[in-house]
Amino acid sequence: MATADPDRDRDRDGRGEGARAGSGSGAGPGADSGSGSGRDSGSTAGSTSSSGSGSGSRSGREGRRRSRYRWGDADQAASQAARAEAQAAAFRARLADRLVAEGAITAPEVAAAVRAVPRHVFTPGLALEAAYANQVVFVKRDRHGVPTSSVSAPDIQAIMLEQAGIRPGMRLLEIGSGGYNAALMAELAGPDGEVTTVDIDPAVTDRARRCLDEAGYAAVHVVTADAAAGVPDHAPYDRIVVTVEAWDLPPAWIRQLTPQGRVVVPLLLHGMTRSVAFDREEDHLVSRSTRLCGFVKMQGAGSHAEEGLLLNDGDLTVAADDLDAIPDAARIEAHLRSPRAERWSGVRVWRWEPWDTLPLWLATEFPGYCQLTVHVPGAPAAPGPPGAPGTEALEPALATATPAVATPTGFAHLTARARPDGRIELGAHAFGPDAVHLASELADSTAAWSRDQRLGSGPVITAWPIGDPVPDATVIAVREHVRLAVTWPAASR
Repeated sequence: MATADPDRDRDRDGRGEGARAGSGSGAGPGADSGSGSGRDSGSTAGSTSSSGSGSGSRSGREGRRRSRYRWGDADQAASQAARAEAQAAAFRARLADRLVAEGAITAPEVAAAVRAVPRHVFTPGLALEAAYANQVVFVKRDRHGVPTSSVSAPDIQAIMLEQAGIRPGMRLLEIGSGGYNAALMAELAGPDGEVTTVDIDPAVTDRARRCLDEAGYAAVHVVTADAAAGVPDHAPYDRIVVTVEAWDLPPAWIRQLTPQGRVVVPLLLHGMTRSVAFDREEDHLVSRSTRLCGFVKMQGAGSHAEEGLLLNDGDLTVAADDLDAIPDAARIEAHLRSPRAERWSGVRVWRWEPWDTLPLWLATEFPGYCQLTVHVPGAPAAPGPPGAPGTEALEPALATATPAVATPTGFAHLTARARPDGRIELGAHAFGPDAVHLASELADSTAAWSRDQRLGSGPVITAWPIGDPVPDATVIAVREHVRLAVTWPAASR
């Protein structure tokens, strides 16, 4: 080290601690390391003088040098740790600033939580720049390579935390344990709050426990269990935040909420996953906000295999919440072998513009609502010789899960075309005996959405126990435990 060392200066004339410890009769601690009669190990290890005084002084100096090296190493390690923490804090601040600038964060308390929680501790092995990037980090995959656990992208975590409206002192449950989100929740709940996180996979909960302890959140309860049953030991909860994609809403989640509780859940509904903030109102749930999102799928009792019809040797898939509500694959393939009808809605959208309420609107309007995915770009509606009906390339509006309608007399899907102003216009392509009428209906319904709902507040989604009647709403999905219904606000023009 560059600073002055009094011991080092005293060593120069032999009057320092080492000289006293290693000179004279050989008595004292210094004798063990280098002085005395010359017949002990200290003599062979370090002496060059029969008196031993010189050897003791050198031994003392060596001991102090080693001590100074040890202290120097500790100081250097502490300095490096401080620099690393300052660097991580700078990355956290930049991430928070970015999320604020992009609109993912509007609440100061959420921004403060992002600035406080060391995300890199929950993403070990990543450089700080990657750990604090606005992207998902997959931490476990199944044998097919499908992600089963992740640290979600910071923007959707921030959005969901703002949807949750967590306040100090609240009792919270997180379903799906990456660790980082539980730490953010702990920051928001404060020292008087309580956070429990649960996951079905013991490898995931073990990792979450280690990371939370290392990051300073040992007070968070980590539970290994099937989250479909909630965690009754720490209930009731003011807020439940689900961080896995759910197809259903288990009764335990509603029962374990306080009477004024809220559950925020990524709910798969008609081919799109939306983070829905549901407030409890007696025995049912009422949505307060929805945002598009994407999460790994729920495992255990709450898991659900996606249902779909494979068409044209697997080139196409038609998926629906209820396959019994649409014709079978053979009937749809027969429709696709007929001439195509085309109608345009006049609705123009920017390519970056969200229109995620349109699929729900169409699901409300058409009992045969489904989603079309073309797995091979440019695949024809039906195989056959060039020029035959149905052999032109399908042109869905989206790369996957394009809104579509299947009926006994026709099949239609949304399409899009570029316009000179840079926007795209939405329209309909339809096939089958009723193609012209179905294409017109789909285009007209798209125009009605744009006129009445596009700029509105969006639909209210309600979840009702499966055995209860649903008043004054259109049921758009039936699950094992709940019926999901939609109510649209008055026309917004």
